[in-house]
Amino acid sequence: MTGFPAETRAFLAGIAADNSKAWFDANRALYEAGFVAPAKAFVAAIGPRLKEISPDVQFEPRVNGSISRINRDIRFSKDKRPYKDHLDLIFWHGDKRSFAAPGFWFRMTAGEVMLGVGCYRFEGEMLDGFRQSIVHPRSGRDLLQVVDEIKASGDYEIGEKTRKRPPAGFSASGELAEYLLFEGLFVSTVLAPEAAQVSDFDDLCFEHFRRMWPLGAWIAREIG
Repeated sequence: MTGFPAETRAFLAGIAADNSKAWFDANRALYEAGFVAPAKAFVAAIGPRLKEISPDVQFEPRVNGSISRINRDIRFSKDKRPYKDHLDLIFWHGDKRSFAAPGFWFRMTAGEVMLGVGCYRFEGEMLDGFRQSIVHPRSGRDLLQVVDEIKASGDYEIGEKTRKRPPAGFSASGELAEYLLFEGLFVSTVLAPEAAQVSDFDDLCFEHFRRMWPLGAWIAREIG
């Protein structure tokens, strides 16, 4: 793996500036060279290494596998732009590709690279289990310890609050009270886009994923 080529940023900047089928069709070769090919290579390079962190992680170096499609689903959206202006990669847990379990994710735009670990949004039983874990003395304490260790190891953000008030029937004190305003739990960091072009980019990403994974491990352990 030699990082992402300059063609990746060129494609992402181009599709952001002119998000039309005409531009995409005229630049399909740039899409293949700057989007699909390097994404496949990156997934194939880092996927096996992520199994060193979490043996159950799953990945597939293909579009609609670990590589999200460039086409947007506009059926129920007011935003009718046909294409995404970013490259999304996912490394998931479980039998099916899903965001419903803690995983590793990667997003690259023309202006930045974002790496993350965790669950963007809990639903149903997982959301209730998360809240139960927050108010439980042991698991709540463990979460605060994990977050402190991650923050001490680098420039990482924990997200994200989506509620203004705690849910009915749940209460916590001190730092844990804030987590009752969360409906998902993840940690992320942002890198300059130039970082993606260095030859050891997969090493850099692996190190960040390694530092952030304890939050994913807490989610998997406490709420599955």
